[in-house]
Amino acid sequence: MRLDLVVADDRRARCGWVGDDAEYRRYHDEEWGHPLHGDRALFEKLSLEGFQAGLSWITILRRRPTFRVAFRDFDIDTVAGFDDDDIERLMADPGIIRNRAKVEATISNARITRELVAHDPGALDRLVWSFAPQPRPRPSALADVPAVTPEATALSAALKKHGYRFVGPTTMYALMQSAGLVDDHVEGCWRTL
Repeated sequence: MRLDLVVADDRRARCGWVGDDAEYRRYHDEEWGHPLHGDRALFEKLSLEGFQAGLSWITILRRRPTFRVAFRDFDIDTVAGFDDDDIERLMADPGIIRNRAKVEATISNARITRELVAHDPGALDRLVWSFAPQPRPRPSALADVPAVTPEATALSAALKKHGYRFVGPTTMYALMQSAGLVDDHVEGCWRTL
């Protein structure tokens, strides 16, 4: 049975998905659900959520420092300029998820983002945030947290229309949670936004 809230040594109640993992606790307290803005920051989040598809988020979170090195801090122009040699370099890097389709999608998504923001800085930020739903009450239990919403489905469709890949509705809802478009901290969690 999964608890809706867990209490750590610091006596703070947190969302039950944190468990007793120190990195998850730090991520929950310092990042998850905080409003995230900026084209580069959202491109990184979009990329990492794409790599997470089919895996646990803690797998990505623990590898994030290596992802940042491998993808040059997710600088949009730099990643958009990656070539076949970079793909092979990334495929040989044991510190990231070596899935060719996800690597190639990240590079392709960088190229799309570069075009999107070239003459309109902030365009990715505005696009993503245009799908933020109206605030709603916090979920009372983890079972009340949806895996997908109409807004996430619409964001997914809008990104796919631009040509983005690995941006399915469930992945986009995870992005909405982590980037603070929604507040899915369970009632009783110490984090208030």
